[in-house]
Amino acid sequence: MNSPISNSASNTNMHKVVSFIIPHKGRETMLLQTLESIKQQTLDADKFEVIIVSQNENVSQGLAEYEQYFSLIVIHNDDANSISHSRNLGADRATGTYLAFLDADVEINKDWAAKMISDIEIRPGTALLFGTQVNSPKPKPMEVIRTALASATSGGFTESAPGANLFLRKKTFIESSGFPEHLRTCEDIYFTSEITKLGKIFHYSEACFVHLGEDQDFASMFKKEIWRGQSNIASTSGRPIPLRELPSFIVPFAVTLGLIILLLSLLYSRTNFAIIFSLIAGAPLLAYTLRLKKLVGNDVSFFNCLRFYLVYFPARAIGTLLGARGAVTTNTHK
Repeated sequence: MNSPISNSASNTNMHKVVSFIIPHKGRETMLLQTLESIKQQTLDADKFEVIIVSQNENVSQGLAEYEQYFSLIVIHNDDANSISHSRNLGADRATGTYLAFLDADVEINKDWAAKMISDIEIRPGTALLFGTQVNSPKPKPMEVIRTALASATSGGFTESAPGANLFLRKKTFIESSGFPEHLRTCEDIYFTSEITKLGKIFHYSEACFVHLGEDQDFASMFKKEIWRGQSNIASTSGRPIPLRELPSFIVPFAVTLGLIILLLSLLYSRTNFAIIFSLIAGAPLLAYTLRLKKLVGNDVSFFNCLRFYLVYFPARAIGTLLGARGAVTTNTHK
């Protein structure tokens, strides 16, 4: 059911250059910041539309006020549906030549849309662009780590992309299978991996954004990674698993089980087992920590880099185990 928000006939029927599509559920504080950053775009307001696919029951006054600044459409989606369903629903409604999928907790730079349009047209064979995450003015160590990891491939072509900000032609989206509605997480990696069948994916360094909802502490990161890990196995259904993805499945279990058996070996004075499993857990843990430390430089201590993976790997392992049963019984796709 569409929201009470309506647009004039001229705005409704006019094809736009860019359709911003934002799935949303829950509090609106960061969504309003996202809309404010869209309002500030250098691209003329009559050239874009914003489609919010909301799983909230009502449209707040604060959200409705943005109707005066640009073409705004709010579509209600059932709370039981996945974020992929919301994105596909928004794409079906979009009139733009280009689709810009944004999370409801990002703040894009003023020239984000203009730069995306310019770059995708001059970069032959490119099917999808995604921008580069930058830190907020006063970031905590967790945000610096997340930003560094998210920006590691900036300026180059990749095989997949996170879903915080994706930019592609609508005709490319139509040629794809859309977002996989059977997945609760990892849907962005699945979708963008499939897009590589249609063209290249470029991590654009000049179109930047801040992730307003970035984890700020290790406890929240632990919970979120358990949730994200639950679609790990399901995300591989129906597609080949590239070699580059194998470590993301193997290493969390190797480190987690290695640490558990190491502690038990020390507890029961099994020195040989302790040595073996210290290597099994320690080698990948150290390798990932050193790589992260190189990315963050002096902004984050080695201890916090190590601490990050000591939390991250067990959370991913737990999430994968929790999602295994659902992944086995899932056999639908859009």
